[in-house]
Parts: sequence; structure tokens; C-alpha cells
Amino acid sequence: MDVLYFAWVRERIGQPRDVVETQATTVAELVEELKAREERYEAAFADLSALRVALDHELADFDAPLAGVREVAFFPPMTGG
Repeated sequence: MDVLYFAWVRERIGQPRDVVETQATTVAELVEELKAREERYEAAFADLSALRVALDHELADFDAPLAGVREVAFFPPMTGG
């Protein structure tokens, strides 16, 4: 599964993407696996209320299932203007 990071999430992790093999069944479980990797992931995912997630280009919640998902993207909320 491809995991993409945008904006300050990418800056904290230090790279734009990871390819992961996961046992997680939800986005929240995936986040916990990523946080356990290294301190930089822990910092990036410290406040989930400051993050949004998309599964295969569709906005989703952190309790969304990962079955069949090929791409997960994490990014801060966007504003228009």
C-alpha cells in the first residue's frame, strides 16, 4: 500500500511517501503502526484532529476500513481562497 504525506506531515516525516505492508484494518490502526516506527512519525501523527485522510483519492474518516485500499494520503485541512 502506498502511503503519501503532504505539507507539514511530509516535512515532519522527512519524505513524501512510504510503501507499507500492514496488518491494519482501519486508518487509525495504520496510524498506530506508523507512529511505532520512529519518533518522526509519532510527531507527525501526534494530533489527528489536525489531519485529514484520503483513501484512493476519496476523503475518509480515521475509522474507515482499509480493505482493498491501494493508496492512503495524509494532509492538513485545506482552505480555499
